[in-house]
Amino acid sequence: MTQRRSSQNKKQQPVATATQEDDDDVTFTQPSTSQVQRGLQKVTPAQVDLKTAEVVQYFLVKDQKKIPVRRADLVKNVVKEYRNIFPEILRKATRTFDEVFGLKLVEIDTKNHIFILVNNLETAEGASPITSPTNPKTGLLFVILSVIFMKGGAVRENLIWNTLKKLRVDSGRKHELFGDVKKVVTEEFVRQRYVQYERIPHTEPVEHEFRWGQRADLEVSKAKILEFVGKVFEQDPQSWSQQYKEAHSSASSSQASTSTQR
Repeated sequence: MTQRRSSQNKKQQPVATATQEDDDDVTFTQPSTSQVQRGLQKVTPAQVDLKTAEVVQYFLVKDQKKIPVRRADLVKNVVKEYRNIFPEILRKATRTFDEVFGLKLVEIDTKNHIFILVNNLETAEGASPITSPTNPKTGLLFVILSVIFMKGGAVRENLIWNTLKKLRVDSGRKHELFGDVKKVVTEEFVRQRYVQYERIPHTEPVEHEFRWGQRADLEVSKAKILEFVGKVFEQDPQSWSQQYKEAHSSASSSQASTSTQR
C-alpha cells in the first residue's frame, strides 16, 4: 500500500513541476532599481557580460526566423537565476544590438512583454528595413500587405487567396517555392507578427480577415508598398490619393519620431 502511494506521488511530480514553471512565467515582475543594485553586488561584471551575451545570442537565433520573444520565455530559458538583475542585462543587450549589430530592440506588446529586433541602421534615416521584395517569401508577404493596405487596412481572407491564385500561387495546392501557402500565410507570417489573422464575428460559415501586424508597421514602408503597386499597375502612386496621403503621413511621422529620439 505504501509503495503504491509513493509510486503515485512520483508520477504526479512532473505535472507539479510543469505547473510551477508556468506560474513562474505569469508571476515574474520587473525588479525595482534597488533590487537590481543589490543583485549586482552579488555577481561579477564578467558574469553579467556572459549572461548578456547569452541573451543577445537567444534573440539573434529567434530573429533568424522572425519569431518574437516573450519576456517570460527569455527569463525562464536564458536569464534564469539572474532574473533579479534582468533590467540591467536587457539594457546591456539593447546597447549591444545597437552598437554592434545595428539593430533596435522593440517591445511591440507592452501587456504581454513581447520583443522583436528591427534594423536600426536603416530606420535611423527614416527608411524601412523592408523596402522591396528581396526573395520569393518576402515577395509573397509584399503582395499580401499591398492588398491589405490598398483595401483600407482589413480584407477578408478569400480576397487574399483569390489574388494569390491569379499570381499562380494557389492556397489549396502545394507550391514549389512556398510549400503549404496557407500555412505560411496564416501561421508563419502571423507568428512573425507581419500580419494579423482574425475571425470575423457573427459569420456562418466562419470567415477570417487579414490586417497588418505589429512587425509590418515597424519594418514595412507604406510609401514603398504604394510604389510597388504603382509599378505593377503602371500608374502614378498619387492616383490613389487616400493611400498616398496615408503612406506619406506615416513616413513623415516616422522621421519626426526618429529626430526626436536623436
